[in-house]
Amino acid sequence: MDSIRARGELLVITRNSPTTFYEGPQGPVGFEYDLLSRFARHLGVKLRLIVPDSFEEILPMVVRGEANLAAAGLSITEDRSKIVRFGPTYQTITQQLVYNLNQKRPKSIDDIRPGQLEVVAGSAHVERLKALQQKHPKLQWKENRELESEELLNLVFEQVIDYTVADSNELALFRRYHRDVESAFSISEPQQLAWAFPYHTDDSLLMEARKFFAKIQKNGRLEQLRERYYGHIEQLDYVGTRLYTRHVKQVLPEFRPLFQKAAKLYKLDWRLLAAIGYQESHWRPKAMSPTGVRGIMMLTQATAAEIGIEDRLDPEASIMGGAQYFRETLDRIPERIPRPDRIWLALAAYNVGFYHLDDARIITQMNGGDPDKWVDVKKNLPLLSQSKWYKKVEHGYARGNEPVNYVENIRIYYDLLVWLDNKDKGFQVKPKSPVTGVNSPAF
Repeated sequence: MDSIRARGELLVITRNSPTTFYEGPQGPVGFEYDLLSRFARHLGVKLRLIVPDSFEEILPMVVRGEANLAAAGLSITEDRSKIVRFGPTYQTITQQLVYNLNQKRPKSIDDIRPGQLEVVAGSAHVERLKALQQKHPKLQWKENRELESEELLNLVFEQVIDYTVADSNELALFRRYHRDVESAFSISEPQQLAWAFPYHTDDSLLMEARKFFAKIQKNGRLEQLRERYYGHIEQLDYVGTRLYTRHVKQVLPEFRPLFQKAAKLYKLDWRLLAAIGYQESHWRPKAMSPTGVRGIMMLTQATAAEIGIEDRLDPEASIMGGAQYFRETLDRIPERIPRPDRIWLALAAYNVGFYHLDDARIITQMNGGDPDKWVDVKKNLPLLSQSKWYKKVEHGYARGNEPVNYVENIRIYYDLLVWLDNKDKGFQVKPKSPVTGVNSPAF
């Protein structure tokens, strides 16, 4: 710790993947990156990341002392524990055999066709396959030294290879956009992820890591991060994803200029507005519900009158009105609440009403949660439909499950739209080695 503070930076080996770290359109992002950023701030130093050329270089670099630690979605295994020390665990995963739904699903290890399985060289998947090979001598695989796990998943999606092995968290994120890829079965028991430290007599950094994880476990920050990256990813099923993708290509282009115009006027992300519009009406200008809400943004007659919208079935008027109403709702959420929680809370208020959201936040506080964090509030919103709880707050009964589903659906629609929009622009994630940064970009 003395040398780290003297140097003023924490040197960490990581890898490029959606679950760890990558350069997004607005800067560095990723679950591991957010953890590391907070740890660096905890230590009072800057964060410096090194991305090696291949996964199998990570642990040897730690052993050689080329960095203070490695944070790369590393599962704790018997072989790895012989060469590095692991810090506190922060996530549980299983190793999944992955196949394409257009191919026959293998039901067991013996169903895997020879020569059609590729895995990342140096990964824990290789270690597990070697153990399985003892009981299944015909099991064969290829170790790929050039591609990352996400790239191998993409080869399965494109049916270039038949199978790969991926950690369950990596597969879950990949399936947000590629529903043709699925898990056939688990090839491991649950495993813990942790940071890897070199073996030496000085334990000061490892001790700080233990303090840090104990702190974020206790104050809920760790759960909040897990929820931010993984809490909504299973909301959309296979059919829903394909339908949404088709609507993005065939329906959205007509309304995209209107969403962009409204977003510019009210200082919002047009893709968020579009996601709200899709959740409300699937971008159908003439949509109408049995309760009388109408148009792309499904405005009530009272809301339309309040914000000066005369024709709710006019696409531009509806989108402008929805943007104005959401902006006003967002402005009512306390500014002390950071994004993206402020966004998710505003969406919940947009759906269930600001005062019902306030009631849910009060109940959250009653139950020992943080009323400023979506991960806590969404657990308590459904209590608004229980007399035991809604009698304790001012505005009474509400169908509290609905805003939770509403927000989680919009989150996945937004994520998909951002991904498709970046793909259309030709944006590609490119590794930087090393990369220096501390703060994650705002929503």
